[in-house]
Amino acid sequence: MASLSESDFSCPVCLDVFNDPVVLPCSHSFCKLCLQTWWSDNGIKKCPVCKTQHFLSDPPRNLVLKKLCEAFLLEREQKASTESEPLCSLHSEKLKLFCLDHQQPVCVVCRDSKTHSDHRFRPIAEAAEDHREKLQESLKPLQDKLKIFQEVKGNFDQTAGHIKVQAKNTKRQIKEQFEKLHRFLQEEEEARISALTEEEEQKSQKIKKKIEAVSREISSLSDTIRVTEEELRAKDISFLQNYKAAVERVQRRPLLDDPQLISGALIDVAKHLGNLTYNIWNQMKKMVSFTPVVLDPNTNHPELILSEDLTSVRCGRRQNLPDNPERINFYLSALGSEGFDSGTHSWDVEVGDSPVWALGVSAKSVPNRRDKPLKLLKLVFCNGEYTADPGGLDLATVLPTKTTFKRIRVRLDCDKRRLSFSDPDTDTHIHTFTHTFTKRLFPYFNATDSNPLKISQVPFHMTM
Repeated sequence: MASLSESDFSCPVCLDVFNDPVVLPCSHSFCKLCLQTWWSDNGIKKCPVCKTQHFLSDPPRNLVLKKLCEAFLLEREQKASTESEPLCSLHSEKLKLFCLDHQQPVCVVCRDSKTHSDHRFRPIAEAAEDHREKLQESLKPLQDKLKIFQEVKGNFDQTAGHIKVQAKNTKRQIKEQFEKLHRFLQEEEEARISALTEEEEQKSQKIKKKIEAVSREISSLSDTIRVTEEELRAKDISFLQNYKAAVERVQRRPLLDDPQLISGALIDVAKHLGNLTYNIWNQMKKMVSFTPVVLDPNTNHPELILSEDLTSVRCGRRQNLPDNPERINFYLSALGSEGFDSGTHSWDVEVGDSPVWALGVSAKSVPNRRDKPLKLLKLVFCNGEYTADPGGLDLATVLPTKTTFKRIRVRLDCDKRRLSFSDPDTDTHIHTFTHTFTKRLFPYFNATDSNPLKISQVPFHMTM
C-alpha cells in the first residue's frame, strides 16, 4: 500500500479518490456517479478511457477497489495526523514529556540531557490534564465575572425598556391631568363669558326701553313746540284767531318729570375682572386633591401594584420590573417618595378589611436579601392582633388593643424622634415608638393581599 500513490486510486473522470467505484467489462473503473454523468452528457455508453462501447445500464460495483480506497484514505489521514504533531526543535523527536521545572514539553532525549538534569517530568497527557485543571480554575473567576456582567447588562437592558414604559405612562397621565385642567378652564371661561353676555343683554334691553320712552316723549314735545312756534310766527290777525286753541294745546300737554339716569346701568366690570385669576384658582380647589405622602414606584416589590395616582398599594400578579438598587425584592413592601429628617409629619392610611398589613417608617436601606433587613419601625396587623415591631434585634410586642381599626394615622415627629400610631376616627392612641435613627426616614407600607392600603386625602386649604 505504501508504494502506491494517490493517482492509483483516482477516478479517470473526476481525478479524485474513487467514491463507490464500478468496473466495466474493459476492466476500467470509475465512480458510479461520474460514469453515469459522463454517459448522460455524451449520449452513448462508451468507456471514457478506451472508448469501448458497452451495453450495461448498471455496471457491477468494484468492492475490492472500494476497500483499497477506504484503506488508502485512512492511512493518509493517520499520516497527516502524525506529521502534524510538533517535534523537538533540538532532537527532532516527538514531544512525549513535560518538564515541570522549565514548564515546557520535551522529548526523551531532552530528559537525559544536562539542560534538564535533576528536573521533574510528567507524561504529556498527564501534564496537559493537570494544567487544564489549573487553567480552568484560573478561568473560573473570569467566567463568574462575565456572568455577573451579563446579568447586569440584562438588568440594564430591562431598565432601559422600563424607562421608556415609565416615560410613556407618565406622559399620558400628565396629559390627562392637564386635559382636566384645560377642560375646567375652558368651562370656567365659557361660564364667565356667558354671565357677561347675559348681563350685557339684560342691561342693554333695560336701557333700550328707557331710550324708546324718552324718544317718544321727545317726539311728542317736539311736535307741540314746532306747531306752537309756527303759530307764533303767524301774522297778528291769524295769531289772535288761533291763540285760544294754541294755548289750550300747550296747556293740554303735561310736563312729565325729568328723566333720570339709571343707577347700575353699566356692566359690572369689577365683578367679572376683579381678582379673576384668584377666583378661578379658588374654584379649582374643588377638583384638586392632596395627599401628604405619595408612593415611589421605583421601590415597590414586583408583586405590589400601585395606583396611577400613587396613593394606594395592593398585592397582585408579579410584574416584570427592573432590579434597580431602590427596589425592595424580598418584602412585599413599598416606600414613600419623600423622606423626612426634621419637623412633624402625619398621614392617614385606609386599611379597610385587609387581614394583614404593616405601616411605619424605614431608613433608606433597602433590602434585597433576608440577611440585610430593613431598618424600620412598624405597626403590624395579623390574625386580628396588633404588633409593635421595632426591627433589628429587639423583640416585637403584641399590643393589648382588641379593636379593629379601619384607618390608621401615622405621625412622625423627627425632632423628638417619635413615631406614633392612632385611630383618627375615634382619636384612639395605639402605640408610640421612640427611635434613635439619624438618617432620613421614609413612609413604609406592607400589603399582602388584594385589599389596598390607601393614603387618605387631606382637605385642601388656601391661605391669603
